[in-house]
Amino acid sequence: MSYETTYAKWQTDPQNFWAEAARAIDWDKPWQQVLDDSNPPFYRWFAGGELNSCYNALDRHVENGRADQAALIYDSAMTDSIQTFTYAQLRDQVAQLAGAIRNLGVGKGDRVIIYMPMVPEAVMAMLACARIGAIHSVVFGGFAANELATRINDAKPKAVLSASCGLEPNRVVAYKPLLDKAIELATHKPDHCLILQRPQLTADLTPNRDYDWHDYVAQAEPVACVPVAATDPLYILYTSGTTGVPKGIVRDNGGHAVALKWSMEYVYNVKPGDVYWAASDVGWVVGHSYIVYGPLLHGCTTVLYEGKPVGTPDPGAFWRVVDQHQVNVLFTAPTAFRAIKREDPNATYMTKYDVSSLRALFLAGERCDPDTLQWAERILGVPVVDHWWQTETGWPIVANPLGLTQLPVKPGSASKPVPGYDVRVLNLDGDEQRPGEIGDIVVKLPLPPGTLMTLWQNDRLFQNAYLRSYEGYYLTADAGYKDEDGYIFIMSRTDDIINVAGHRLSTGAIEGVIAAHPDVAECAVVGLKDELKGEVPLGFLVLKAGVQRAEADIVQEVIQLVREQIGPVASFKQARVVQRLPKTRSGKVLRSTIKKIADREAYRVPATIDDPAILDEIAAVLNSA
Repeated sequence: MSYETTYAKWQTDPQNFWAEAARAIDWDKPWQQVLDDSNPPFYRWFAGGELNSCYNALDRHVENGRADQAALIYDSAMTDSIQTFTYAQLRDQVAQLAGAIRNLGVGKGDRVIIYMPMVPEAVMAMLACARIGAIHSVVFGGFAANELATRINDAKPKAVLSASCGLEPNRVVAYKPLLDKAIELATHKPDHCLILQRPQLTADLTPNRDYDWHDYVAQAEPVACVPVAATDPLYILYTSGTTGVPKGIVRDNGGHAVALKWSMEYVYNVKPGDVYWAASDVGWVVGHSYIVYGPLLHGCTTVLYEGKPVGTPDPGAFWRVVDQHQVNVLFTAPTAFRAIKREDPNATYMTKYDVSSLRALFLAGERCDPDTLQWAERILGVPVVDHWWQTETGWPIVANPLGLTQLPVKPGSASKPVPGYDVRVLNLDGDEQRPGEIGDIVVKLPLPPGTLMTLWQNDRLFQNAYLRSYEGYYLTADAGYKDEDGYIFIMSRTDDIINVAGHRLSTGAIEGVIAAHPDVAECAVVGLKDELKGEVPLGFLVLKAGVQRAEADIVQEVIQLVREQIGPVASFKQARVVQRLPKTRSGKVLRSTIKKIADREAYRVPATIDDPAILDEIAAVLNSA
């Protein structure tokens, strides 16, 4: 079935399209309406239907012949250990953990915060909540206490599932003091905490509130799956950029299961039994969708990796995992590949491993510069797909759908809209832009199954943040353009469009030119305030390992490149060489924070930052210029 045929089929009869997709999921009770559009913009999918997400991810595979197939491979570069769980083993452990969570007083509709490192118990915790109809909210392990407190106050969990520590290269991160401080700060107090004691650090437990994970779970009886409404929430996931009022994305059970199962087959082109590895974290949406739920709903083997792309121990880490576990499809962030390319530009480490099992590489999380994409294509010799989606959507908006038709690749583009998404590019007046013209990227309502239902207990913010700007459309807050062939080019966040003497320019376009310089590993461009032109672009360059040339020469070459390829209109005349860029733990460059530092404005250290010390380094470079 071709991409064009499938997309046209969805456009012609979207409800029948999704009804067909929903037949790949096991339902306790069939739906009465595919789409309930009686209360726009609050659309609901598969209204009247009942199912259980954990049953669809585990139990049905055990019952249908996959009991002995590996469901979860835990590979920890931090502890140099590997554990494999079959579908039967994972189901049994999840069922017992679900019994323990129920013994904590948690029932259907109650919230549970999961604040854990990349260990199998984190995956089990999510599935165990789903098993009893509880709503899980995973908060990235090691998040600051005040940010965790904000989420506790918003979600009001009955229980928190956590661990004694997380592991980072060369350091152990104590989680329990952060959790204790968050509960102290929060006005809502969870009744109980279940604490996984890791051997690297033992935490002190608070009497009458905290329980040792292993001891408590060992005493529990396994429980069966609880059917829930398709429209009932499965989880809340707070967006990483939250300040002040938290934005808790609410995902339902029915539409989520249908969309993820469909995407595994038709976007990622994996079959049941394949090994799928999303090199992300369970705290992010990629971890929810494509470490935990998507692969397991589809009957795949999923890899849970505790480590980094470089430094654990070297730039061959990813290739070792692919070889050792015979990974068929890898999904990671462009940042990870830029890090590998920076440390090992000739892919020397890859030659130590057999990566022939790999059929495709998918990149998402931020815009992939053409140079990184082409480098990955060159060293791997398999399709490399730069695709685009968001925490809010939960699965791809724009992608090269390898399970339908492998479309011709246009470096810099995330390809074409996935069936289910009607993507438009609008100007500030709400009119569609001509091909090649940058504008706001929006999606026509209703959004497809699996996307956000609303924000947790905040319908008004949901409407104001996403639906008010353009009537009848979801605002992605990304800017870009559509070319004459219908390919979508995501250039930057809307906030990263800069106005230089009346010309709207994308910082992403400038970054794409800079990244092509042979000495540049990665870069970021921000708009700097300018009295004459309003804003002018300022570049930050991270050089490849081993580059010995004078930094001033490289900066001048980069400036010349931008002048040649974008033109004098860009007014790109300044760049600084830095050792590293400030990023979130999910790999996104903190451009807005860099901009505030450059403009000498007050800024708040983002809770999601990987290493706050980088901000001081950026400030020092700017002050010395």
